[in-house]
Amino acid sequence: MRLVVIGNGMVGHKLLEELAGTPGLDITVLCEEPRPAYDRVHLSEFFAGKTAEDLSLVAPGFFDQPNLRLRLNAKAVDLDRAAKQVVLADGERLPYDRLVLATGSYPFVPAVTGRDRDGCLVYRTIEDLEAMRHWGAKSRIGVVVGGGLLGLECAKALKDMGLETHVVEFAPRLMTVQVDDMGGRLLKRKVEALGVAVHTGRNTLEITDGGGVGVGGRHAMKFADGSQLLTDMIVFSAGIRPRDELARTAGLIRGERGGILIDNHCKTSDPDIWAIGECALWQGRIFGLVAPGYDMARLVAAQIKGTAKAEFTGADMSTKLKLLGVDVASIGDAQGATPGSLNYLFSDDVAGVYKKLVVSADAKTLLGAVLVGDANDYGSLLQMALNGIPLPAQPESLILPSVEGGAKGLGVDLLPASASICSCNNVSKGDLCAAIESGATSLGALKKCTKAATSCGGCLPLVKQVLDAELKKSGVLVLNHLCEHFAHSRQALFHLVKLGGQKTFDDVILAHGKGRGCDICKPAVASILASCWNEHVLKPKHASVQDTNDYFLANIQKDGTYSVVPRIPGGEITPDKLIVIGQVAKDFGLYTKITGGQRIDLFGARVEQLPAIWGALVAAGFESGHAYGKSLRTVKSCVGSTWCRYGVQDSVTMAIRIEERYRGLRSPHKIKMAVSGCTRECAEAQSKDVGVIATERGWNLYVAGNGGMKPRHAELLAADVDDATLIKLIDRFLMFYIRTGDRLQRTSTWIENLEGGLGYVKKVVIDDSLGLCAELEADMARQVATYECEWKRAITTPETLKRFRHFVNAADADSNIQFVDERGQIRPKSALEKKLEVTP
Repeated sequence: MRLVVIGNGMVGHKLLEELAGTPGLDITVLCEEPRPAYDRVHLSEFFAGKTAEDLSLVAPGFFDQPNLRLRLNAKAVDLDRAAKQVVLADGERLPYDRLVLATGSYPFVPAVTGRDRDGCLVYRTIEDLEAMRHWGAKSRIGVVVGGGLLGLECAKALKDMGLETHVVEFAPRLMTVQVDDMGGRLLKRKVEALGVAVHTGRNTLEITDGGGVGVGGRHAMKFADGSQLLTDMIVFSAGIRPRDELARTAGLIRGERGGILIDNHCKTSDPDIWAIGECALWQGRIFGLVAPGYDMARLVAAQIKGTAKAEFTGADMSTKLKLLGVDVASIGDAQGATPGSLNYLFSDDVAGVYKKLVVSADAKTLLGAVLVGDANDYGSLLQMALNGIPLPAQPESLILPSVEGGAKGLGVDLLPASASICSCNNVSKGDLCAAIESGATSLGALKKCTKAATSCGGCLPLVKQVLDAELKKSGVLVLNHLCEHFAHSRQALFHLVKLGGQKTFDDVILAHGKGRGCDICKPAVASILASCWNEHVLKPKHASVQDTNDYFLANIQKDGTYSVVPRIPGGEITPDKLIVIGQVAKDFGLYTKITGGQRIDLFGARVEQLPAIWGALVAAGFESGHAYGKSLRTVKSCVGSTWCRYGVQDSVTMAIRIEERYRGLRSPHKIKMAVSGCTRECAEAQSKDVGVIATERGWNLYVAGNGGMKPRHAELLAADVDDATLIKLIDRFLMFYIRTGDRLQRTSTWIENLEGGLGYVKKVVIDDSLGLCAELEADMARQVATYECEWKRAITTPETLKRFRHFVNAADADSNIQFVDERGQIRPKSALEKKLEVTP
């Protein structure tokens, strides 16, 4: 069968992945763009350093399959349905037996006079982003027209480009589809606190000359209320419209407001043509999210392969997003449109959190929810809404802050078999249970068998919970052993090593384990030894069990080079030290990047260059930044009361004091900290493992925050404490975490898994319920007293220096490491660039 697919976006490519290897199928893919499918969901990361290659969704060699052809820069302009041919822009006619329209959508641009002026752009493709980068380089101010999901993503892109950024929205609030009025007000406040000006309720009448860049702006946006906004660049991101022009010219039935009409099988009015994704109209709805498009792609693929059983019955439009660093989530009937529905509301303006539950009239069923500022409960609430799980007697407990000894969330046993666990790969709880029953009794085997947690990875904790629950039901003892060589958890092994006084891996495995060790237990034991005894990690007795990063005291990068990260306590640095870093970067040809933790990363160092680089840095007074280790990374700070008119305490001095106290501290996972000089929170302390916020009466101490893949707000451990008490409580908290945390477990996950959570931690580190506080403080005092810079020791130890060479038997450099110039600096040469270089 000859299949033609028009469109190679995310949904079109999902169809190809589902059809890969289907016998008797000849597929031609037409793509208007100059490159194959890429991730449009994360487009804004293009301005944060990701390349088009990084965003690609195409696996290496994918289009090398037989009977699969991709044609780039190929635009279809007409369909000859009678002859079953696709007409291309150059006049070529391409025959088909079946046709799939995956043409997607185009950006909606309001009919505003002046919208076609130079520097007025849209936000949709990589080419659009390249145009934004071009105009952004000669602009100072940027405006996004549209305050929805795409508009705020675009605003992040402008911020990443360093522009003064504004968002103009016609509606009275941001994200009108996802949040209500109260949530919209909080979202606006949080976005403005991040430095983005928000103008809601603004109707743009025309765009005229603004006087020029540096004078006022390249453009003047005139609003209906008589006001105006000067800007140098305008990006329209005010929604999408379906690409249905081919359907129109071919006489396929379309909706009154656009979109190609489809039935429950995604078939159009022509039985030989399907439509999927954002061009398709199902029961009057266009689905503007990727997940429904993926469902359509899977359904059509099943029909083509002759295995279809289900129908398309719509899609849940619940979403969880992080926009400009702000958590936003919307579930089900977020606006409370269901007749008789009731609301539960929780609002904390100080913490910047708003939560709403929409429940049925009898308060027994969750219909929808809105979460702004804290979306940690999204997963549990979504499962409740999707599966009709009865609400607890006090539904408000689901959104109120945790109380001591309290428990929130949803046990996996309550989930029905139909509950979707992995939406990316359409894996239900029933699929997981069936795979476990068939023998997939490890997490790796379960992932391989079902594909769950192999895409974005966000469902991995839930997959693990299902696995553990099913194994326990089967009478299988679920162990938390470190690995096959140690029948102990990390916590148990830490205490055994501490009590037994073992100081080498060989001693530890002889006393408490078996065999020779592996890649799991060796770094874990090395970390335990460092936490207990604080000896240099590259001593001969320790070096053999370190992972690559610790072995070379540097972070290995994708091209085999290493990054160098000197410590800059509190982000404070003298001009002389800045000059040294710049000179080192010039001397060794390194790429330089300011990090989010107020440090300077130097990339592209070959392994044999590391000692010389650090020799120059150490001579200038720099120390290791420990970016390579599971240890303290940074203590971020604002300028505090020293400079800022809002500051109430000296946050810089406190940040430096904290960073110099805990530098080099080895722990189960990396640790990040921050100190803010007032409640405006410019240092983002509430997203850190340890966050300190100044008050008029002292310091508030927050713990167990995480800004990573699964963000978590830090929780208040103690309020209005003085300097000495603050340090004492941090000492106790960190040492308690180091003693009891699991391998590679962040403080956020650790505290969630502790029975009693924050309440239990308070009892231990404040009330001394276990009688450990003096011991924890003494342990930390020994750590502080025995600290030494690992690189300073390394470059003065001849035996250690011998390891810094790429080849064991030669001093040659690695010839595979190649760079190209980009924006005045180096970057690694891509595999494609290397291939083209050698292709005749």
